[in-house]
Amino acid sequence: MGRLLRPLLRGMTYTRLLHLWVPMLVVSVWMFIDPSRPWVPALLLVPVGLIPAVRTGEGVQARLLLLPGDADSGFSVAPSATWRDRLRTVLWLEVRMALGAAAACACVWLPAVAYDLAVGAGGSVPVGPPGLRGAAPRWWTALLVPLPLLALYGAVVGLGGLVTVVARGLLGPSAAERLAALEERTEQLLERNRIARELHDSIGHALTVAVVQAGAARAAGDAEFTDRALAAIEESGRSALADLERVLGVLRESGRPVSESPTLTEADRLLESARASGAKVDAEVSGPLETVPGPVSREGYRILQEALTNVLRHAGPVPVRVRVAVADDLLHLEVRNPSTARIPGPGRGSGLRGIRERAALLGGRASTGPDEGDWRVRAELPVR
Repeated sequence: MGRLLRPLLRGMTYTRLLHLWVPMLVVSVWMFIDPSRPWVPALLLVPVGLIPAVRTGEGVQARLLLLPGDADSGFSVAPSATWRDRLRTVLWLEVRMALGAAAACACVWLPAVAYDLAVGAGGSVPVGPPGLRGAAPRWWTALLVPLPLLALYGAVVGLGGLVTVVARGLLGPSAAERLAALEERTEQLLERNRIARELHDSIGHALTVAVVQAGAARAAGDAEFTDRALAAIEESGRSALADLERVLGVLRESGRPVSESPTLTEADRLLESARASGAKVDAEVSGPLETVPGPVSREGYRILQEALTNVLRHAGPVPVRVRVAVADDLLHLEVRNPSTARIPGPGRGSGLRGIRERAALLGGRASTGPDEGDWRVRAELPVR
């Protein structure tokens, strides 16, 4: 019994009933103007439904009244973009008015029937709906009073559920809107992956530099070298914290402008960090780096950062040759270091996979592996 009466305690039951009553306000006004033609409001809904903004209003009403508090209601609030959307809106308006008329009739006549049955049981002559009007009083009609009330309850709940189902079908997103939502979701996932890679590259680089510097300082036992190592650790830590703050800013406030990621024009910071870690870096930069588009330059910076991090992590402070060149509409990156026995450390190759993924996302290519006694990381990114 409690489950049966539960809809009476839900606010959504009454907001849905209000949603059904709204079209009847227009019909009520029209009935004062010309009651001989009650079908005119339904006819006027055709041109009204063809207005693109009407679909937005109907979607907002459906969200507020049919499924209040549901963040994933499935109702579109975008204006009609195609004729198919306009026709769906017209059909929705007609169905809404028809269901509203049924709800209005149920809410007016069924209580009137219950009242007349009760009046008839009390000995008075009913003056209400046809069929009961003027009927002789009968005591047993009191037994029938609950029936129209139950019918009213079923009509209110049933019509509320029916209008919600119809609204999901006619006011739901179109194929174009679903495709746009899917594309937006894909972009969000790509952005999350990009942020994860940036954190991996930046924090991983800083931690690797700190570990290598600390180990070298402890082994050297030289106060001057220790000071340089601590300075390099401090610089790497500050850089990583700046990157972390920028990424967290993106996550906290996606609409707020944030500083751009570092580009290849700031590659000196990476090279100095590697040199401070004990690596002998021979760098050669050629071509107009400042003309490289921002996305390409930022990804190139991250590729170079990951390559140097892998050198320090797995080979230690060894000589490193870095080549950065812009030529033939391509950005060429190459990092070479002598192949050595693997030094124990964190990482299982995810950084190298990240390099290849970054290059592939920009339509370029990257390769890693041994080459003439060296370990080489090479990437080519299109700049147009």
